[in-house]
Amino acid sequence: MSRIGKLPISVPGGVEVAIEGREVTVSGPKGTLNHTLPPTIDIERTDDGALTVRRPDDERENRALHGLTRSLVANMVTGVTQGYEKKLEIVGVG
Repeated sequence: MSRIGKLPISVPGGVEVAIEGREVTVSGPKGTLNHTLPPTIDIERTDDGALTVRRPDDERENRALHGLTRSLVANMVTGVTQGYEKKLEIVGVG
């Protein structure tokens, strides 16, 4: 299994996750984001409220989509809670 894909996605308080068929919608204090899952990848909510991403087999394409989908959904949860932040480091003179 993918090292990234097998990690559960924790859902903090104040964040609502709706899974309707192939569509995942995440809404929180900073907005709402949605993503359509690839046909072979499934996502489900565990008993403790976390999300897990599953794939049907170990084919190359499914392995790639497994980790990608998990990362995208985790970034959606981060985006609606913390938002986007860009830190710049100035190096040089002047």
